Amino acid sequence: MLLRPAEPADADAVAGVHVRSWQVAYRGLLPDEYLDGLRPGDRASVYTFGSSDPAVPHTIVALDDGVIVGFATTAPARDDGLADHGELAALYVEPSEWGTGAGRALIAAARQHLAEQSIGHALLWVLNGNQRAERFYRIDGWAPDGARKTGTVWGVEVDEVRYRRALP
Repeated sequence: MLLRPAEPADADAVAGVHVRSWQVAYRGLLPDEYLDGLRPGDRASVYTFGSSDPAVPHTIVALDDGVIVGFATTAPARDDGLADHGELAALYVEPSEWGTGAGRALIAAARQHLAEQSIGHALLWVLNGNQRAERFYRIDGWAPDGARKTGTVWGVEVDEVRYRRALP
């Protein structure tokens, strides 16, 4: 498996992973008709891959035999009062690749990227009820800090739980 920074030409492949992952991981947590209506083309146009600006999200892709099988996006934390934190804004792996180590490799690379920017702590938001993700993040040393929020993501209302951890 190869990890590298995402490039503008990766947008369609990343969007496909993003949508398929949502459609499997969030089944039963979000409305079926909403998940079934997601289209990669709608997502691909919002990515900003290839920027060296530290204020712009940074995405790392995982490739297996030249095919993008997952991605992780980091950014400065958007939460009030946590300007000294980085954020794991997204981590998605092709459902057929779950359990192969792609997620572990991506989260390690994302943590490393944040630590290289002298960021000492990170946060992420997990869809409430996503037990698979909660287990994955806890194994990696993340813990819920009691913060919750309800907001709109991709046009659907979601309830999320915040996790945090120190970075090396």
